Amino acid sequence: MEYTVNQLAKLSGVSGRTLRYYDEIGLLKPARVSSSGYRIYGQREVDLLQQILFYRELEVSLEEIIRIIYHPEFDQVSALQQHYQRLLEKQSRLEQVISTVKKTIESKEGGIPMSDREKFEGFKEKLIQDNEAKYGKEVREKYGDQVVDDSNAKMMGLSEEDYKEMQEVEQSFFEQLKLGFETGNPSSEEAQNAVELHKKWLSYTWPQYSKEAHAGLGEMYVSDERFTAYYDQHIPGGTAFLRDAINVYAGK
Repeated sequence: MEYTVNQLAKLSGVSGRTLRYYDEIGLLKPARVSSSGYRIYGQREVDLLQQILFYRELEVSLEEIIRIIYHPEFDQVSALQQHYQRLLEKQSRLEQVISTVKKTIESKEGGIPMSDREKFEGFKEKLIQDNEAKYGKEVREKYGDQVVDDSNAKMMGLSEEDYKEMQEVEQSFFEQLKLGFETGNPSSEEAQNAVELHKKWLSYTWPQYSKEAHAGLGEMYVSDERFTAYYDQHIPGGTAFLRDAINVYAGK
């Protein structure tokens, strides 16, 4: 069966404007254009749109989706299996957060006691699952399953106070990294202070610290665009600078 833009928009819930934009950027081109100038979509395009929507639900960027679905080795069945698994993980995260909210309401309204650990379990679990979804494969390949599992366990064991401190240290780290970046010198006192804060931030979840592992993480930040995007959103160009500062700290 074939569909025009308006028909596919009605079928999928995606606006016609979005479908036209997907065509413009090469994400989803129509099967053909009719003699009247209408975009016509076939079954292949319908299936690809479904894949696109799955990836968007998992918060994958449009640029990354293009790279994935048009890769020569892209397999729709395998992709669907991965979507299914990730959606189950997302469902688990949401259920954990919902459970935490429910317990909080019951605690506030009915006087049902709720421990500090329970208040933050859902958020810590969500953070772990988000990190697994975004970076799990690469980190596990680099450091091994045991290291990652131990790190996740340490995260889940953080007290409310430690969890808040970890967030405060991360904020302080970015503030200090900005000061270091402004010097333009990875060896500067400001830059090295930023690395010390980064080390402290890592210590909340790392089973054990080593300069070699720290330097390896810095290289991963630069080589993986997802890490680069995270750090550069705070300080454009800050990811490479942080890598260089870590290398100075590690004596490389």
